[in-house]
Amino acid sequence: MPDNTLVKATQLTRFYSGHCAVNAVSFELARGDVLGFLGPNGAGKSTTIKMLTGQLTPEAGNIEMLGMNMPGQRQAIQERLGVCFEEKNLYLSMTGRENLAFFAKLFEVEDFEPEPMMERVGLSARLDDRVSEYSKGMRQRLMMARALVNAPDVLLLDEPTDGLDPVSALAIRDLIRREADRGAAVLLTTHDMHEADTLSDRVAFINQGSILTIDTPENLKLSHGRRSVRIRTRDGDGVDEQVIPLDGAGSGDLIRDAVSDADLMTIHTEEATLEDIFVEYAGRGLA
Repeated sequence: MPDNTLVKATQLTRFYSGHCAVNAVSFELARGDVLGFLGPNGAGKSTTIKMLTGQLTPEAGNIEMLGMNMPGQRQAIQERLGVCFEEKNLYLSMTGRENLAFFAKLFEVEDFEPEPMMERVGLSARLDDRVSEYSKGMRQRLMMARALVNAPDVLLLDEPTDGLDPVSALAIRDLIRREADRGAAVLLTTHDMHEADTLSDRVAFINQGSILTIDTPENLKLSHGRRSVRIRTRDGDGVDEQVIPLDGAGSGDLIRDAVSDADLMTIHTEEATLEDIFVEYAGRGLA
């Protein structure tokens, strides 16, 4: 495994009651990368994460992480992982400070100070409040803080912003990007097209247990885009809308005329969204 490749999954396969939940999934994740697993509920995203963390053992395939084998060297790998699952497993009767201090002790992190970490996730004012008094968004931010107590080399996040208010979601997305900038390799699962697009260096479309494609959001949108401009102008009390193909004959003259029209309202390029492209690959939406 190259020095900057921290995760290499090869042909991972896992069955549940005769059903193939993950089917020959392969991908690599390098230091500083954010890979978004984009797919609907039940696509195999969480099962893949659980195999990477050692909670489940693949029935076929191999996992190399940090130059070691999972599950063969599970404990050594887990010491360098940060994990945040959709299900909250915090200690509600303990304070935020106590939750972080407890996990720092489990990871044998010396001289750990909870205050800076709580400040990073916007919870410094609630440091000594019981977690039972936290909102859903606050608990998720505490989960993220807990995942970072050991300064992990690999960060595995399962639907990290699902159901959160916009402020909490934005705080967590910013934290993820900063961790990648620090050098952590980040794998996040999501069915949120906007999140995958804004956060991910690459996205993997996963459906019915299989990866359909892996590429950068930009490459996917360029290769599946419509190369057109949508123009809206006032038409009396109504609105006139036209779509001009950029590759069409005379498109430059048409766009120039539209821009000089005093009744011009809006003009923007047409671009396929990741959800549009997912539907093209999978024949179904992300919902």
